[in-house]
Amino acid sequence: METEKEIKIIEDLSLNAWPSHQMQIYDGWILRFSYFYTHRTNCIEQIGSSSIPLGDKLDYCEEIYEKWGTPAIYKITPLLNSSFDQKLTERGYHIAHVTEVMTMDMNDYQKTAPLYPVFVSDSISPSWLNALFDMKGTVNKIHRRIVPSMYAAIPKDIISAAVYDGDKIIGTGLCILDRDYAGIYAIHVDKDFRRRRIGDAVCRALLNAASQQGAAFAYLQVVKGNSPAKKLYESLGFQDFYTYWFRQQYHVPDGANQPAEK
Repeated sequence: METEKEIKIIEDLSLNAWPSHQMQIYDGWILRFSYFYTHRTNCIEQIGSSSIPLGDKLDYCEEIYEKWGTPAIYKITPLLNSSFDQKLTERGYHIAHVTEVMTMDMNDYQKTAPLYPVFVSDSISPSWLNALFDMKGTVNKIHRRIVPSMYAAIPKDIISAAVYDGDKIIGTGLCILDRDYAGIYAIHVDKDFRRRRIGDAVCRALLNAASQQGAAFAYLQVVKGNSPAKKLYESLGFQDFYTYWFRQQYHVPDGANQPAEK
């Protein structure tokens, strides 16, 4: 029961940390839509009890996402009954994305100075966002238009981090402070500057700043199979906590809008 409580906390924090372009509540479910920018911001999450029959709810959600022009996607966490995941499988949904959640007690974090100068701020600048887009290869015009407003809508205190090579940002990171947790997001390094421990420097700068502001715990999410990132986070003191995945209604054709999650 204690583990379920901790998972629920992190799931709530994650919702606060990454708003969608549009959201609507439907019988205990949140329908999130962001033009298929990421799975997390374009999925259905369960936050409360239901009264409408499951089949009717699934039909309704599929109709809504069809109008939005994207597949219906459900986030599956350990908090949900396994029968729901099975129901989606029977309905033809496939696993599209698996994410591992890692956590750390900040008392276990060995605070050290970053290897590189890291610029930290309590806001997100246009140059930071443009660098993030470039490093992620985000070229979709709709995404580049709506995502800045999604970051601006984060309702919690933030710490942004950037590493520069001259005037160019070559590393980014973001920390969302909520309750006594520090959520680590948007860790990206320019492909020409990888394997130089820039990601380590960004993470340490964020964790050091979060610690100074009273964070007692930290969490992050990493795509399953991203071994370099997993190795970095483990070296900082993060440990595996739980896994979640997304059930997606249908495959998106090549060339269509694809989620930018990495």
